[in-house]
Amino acid sequence: MRIEPLGDKIVVKRMDAEEKTAGGILLPDSAREKPQQGKVLSVGTGTLLADGSRASFQVNEGDRILFTSYAGTEIEINGDHLLIMSEQEILAVLP
Repeated sequence: MRIEPLGDKIVVKRMDAEEKTAGGILLPDSAREKPQQGKVLSVGTGTLLADGSRASFQVNEGDRILFTSYAGTEIEINGDHLLIMSEQEILAVLP
């Protein structure tokens, strides 16, 4: 199932949490932090400008991004946990 976000919204799949610390200690699920990185799955049409045109996005589908801690709204579709967020909540595009 493909989700088409509206306006300036994007759909992001959060990256998996680290299972080990740098020292090699395995972390239980309850101790893992939610990563602030994800992959852009789809983008909306863009922000509506005053002249009626749409602003283009600075990110594209497939980009790896870094976002704020409490960014977006979490949803679950077909067992996948996704985030729908505004482009303004994105901090950076990762290489």
